[in-house]
Amino acid sequence: MSIPTTRAKEPANVLIDIDKCNGCGLCAEVCEDSFKIVDHKVVKTDNAVLDCVACGHCMMVCPSGVIAIEGRTLSPLQLFDLPDKSTVPGYESLLALLQRRRSIREFRDIPVEKEKINKILEAAQTAPMGIPPSDVHVLVLENKLQVRTFAVEFSKFLTGIRWMSSNWFLLLMRPFRGKANAEMMQSFIKPVFDIYVDSMEKGHDLITYDAPLAMYFYGSPYSDPADPIIAATYAMLAGEALGLGTCMIGGIHPFMQYGKKARLFREKYGIKYPSRDGLFVIFGYSDVHYNKGVKRSFAEINRIE
Repeated sequence: MSIPTTRAKEPANVLIDIDKCNGCGLCAEVCEDSFKIVDHKVVKTDNAVLDCVACGHCMMVCPSGVIAIEGRTLSPLQLFDLPDKSTVPGYESLLALLQRRRSIREFRDIPVEKEKINKILEAAQTAPMGIPPSDVHVLVLENKLQVRTFAVEFSKFLTGIRWMSSNWFLLLMRPFRGKANAEMMQSFIKPVFDIYVDSMEKGHDLITYDAPLAMYFYGSPYSDPADPIIAATYAMLAGEALGLGTCMIGGIHPFMQYGKKARLFREKYGIKYPSRDGLFVIFGYSDVHYNKGVKRSFAEINRIE
C-alpha cells in the first residue's frame, strides 16, 4: 500500500545489487518490514505492510552500497557523508544555544543576508517528518518591504472578517467550541483582532514587527500536523545560531484557514493549501540585549516507574 503525499502518490523502487551484499543485515535491522537475510544475502520480504515510502534508512545504513532507492523525490545522488562527530556540539553547547534564545520583536534596520536565509532553509529541511517526502511548504518574505506589505494586507483581510470577533458571534459559537476554546477566543483571539488591526491603522506593525525576514511554514492535507511546527523550530534555532534574533508568531496562521476571503488571501501569496497547523517565524538583528534568562517549566512531568 502506497502512502500518498502531494509530491508522491506511488511507492519508491528498491533496487538491490545482490553481488555486493555481505549479509551484514543492517538493512533488515532498520527496516525489518521490507528486508530479510537469506543465505547471507539480503532479499525483499513478500508481506511488507507498507510499500517503500523512501525514508532512505536502508540505503544510508548499508556499508557496501547494495541498496538504491529511486522515487518519491529520493535517489542515491542525494546521499552525503555525515559530518564527523567532532564537529557536533555537545550537550552543554546545545543547551547554551537554547538558553540564549529569546523571542525578539525589536529589530535593527539591517537586512538579513541572502546567505543566511539560505542557511536557515538548509537547516530547516533536515527536520524529521511524518511521512517522506516532506509536505512542508515555506513562504519566504526576505526583506522588510515584503514583510511590511504582508502585514498591511493581512490587517486589511482581518478588517473584512472582524465580525468573527464580535461579542454576538462569540456568544453564538460558545456552545460549539467548548469551554477552553471559548475562553481562548474571548481572552486572546478577540484582543488579537483589535491589536493587529488598530495598531496597523496607526502605522505600527504588531503583526510581523517590521522584521527584515519572515518565513511561514505550513503543511498540506496529507502532511503530519507536526511537520511544519518542527521545521519552523529548526529554522528558529538555525537563525539563533547565525546570530539573528527570532520569534515565532502564532496569531497569523489560524485566520488564514477558513472561508472564501482566507482562500483569496492565501492565493495572493502563493500559499497552496489550508493547513491544520502552521507557524510564522520572524528573523532579524536584535535591537535589544538580554543579560538574564528565566527558567521555564512544563505543566507536568509524569514519570512511570
